[in-house]
Amino acid sequence: QVQLVESGGGLVQAGGSLKLSCAVSGRTYTMGWFRQAPGKERDIVAGISWSGSTYLADSVQGRFTISKDNAKNTVYLQMSSLKPEDTAVYYCAAQSRRYLLDDYVAQVRYDYWGQGTQVTVSS
Repeated sequence: QVQLVESGGGLVQAGGSLKLSCAVSGRTYTMGWFRQAPGKERDIVAGISWSGSTYLADSVQGRFTISKDNAKNTVYLQMSSLKPEDTAVYYCAAQSRRYLLDDYVAQVRYDYWGQGTQVTVSS
């Protein structure tokens, strides 16, 4: 059984930085960070494959970085130059199968989800 526990959310001023962590227990392959703002759909923010390939949504390119530490079984989302529109609940998600082709966006591929962590960016 896979368990994902996010941490690192909080309140930050526009232009500031936060680093989210997702502690992973169990075997996983591609990992993703998603976010959901009030009244909006949940969307992909970033993904990292089992081999280390990464994906970033256009809206966060140049500001966010996804990484992982296999020794610590932890996936990170470093967020910089935060904007009020980044305000959302951020979720860590995991794929439990290894696919021939990576797909970070398709939420149906993610079998496990964390409980979410709130990120609030004030203007």
